[in-house]
Amino acid sequence: MATESSEGEDEGKITGGSQHLVVEDDLRELGKKAAWSVSSCKTGNCVASLRDDNLDTYWQSDGAQPHLVNIQFQKKVKLQLVVVYVDFKLDESYTPSKILIRAGDGFHNLKDIKTVELVKPTGWVYISLSGNDPRETFVNTFMLQIAVISNHLNGRDTHVRQIKVYGPRPNPIPHQPFQFTSTEFITYSSVR
Repeated sequence: MATESSEGEDEGKITGGSQHLVVEDDLRELGKKAAWSVSSCKTGNCVASLRDDNLDTYWQSDGAQPHLVNIQFQKKVKLQLVVVYVDFKLDESYTPSKILIRAGDGFHNLKDIKTVELVKPTGWVYISLSGNDPRETFVNTFMLQIAVISNHLNGRDTHVRQIKVYGPRPNPIPHQPFQFTSTEFITYSSVR
């Protein structure tokens, strides 16, 4: 699974990070289908910096904690993985140390899904939204909220360089209960 590329993950603690973004082929990035907003930002470092695919730019909050990133979808989506790029070496006290992920239908009924503690991360940090039950492989939601609860070295504002959200890729053949992988099986899977 994609979470293996983080160097260490133990009961909500993640250390390290991956310099290269590697995600399984059965996942697709869903962030472009969402409306993104943040609780606050410094001029020139707003929400667009989270989605520009440039690791040199960043969102910088401007206000009291928690700092929030809101990701709202027009229809209910299945989300399985959140990937965040943070850099302790460059950002030091601006680097998040504790992140809370919430999901729900809107601001009125968000529920805590996962709390993660980051230990001096540099690179892509993979946060799986899967529950403890093996049947809970994704979260079905209209809205995802990422809350930066605290920063390293008791920093006030935060820097987050990129955020990607991934969900399962839909079955390429509608109403087909099986997932064929070979070209030959896919060719003969439907009746003309």
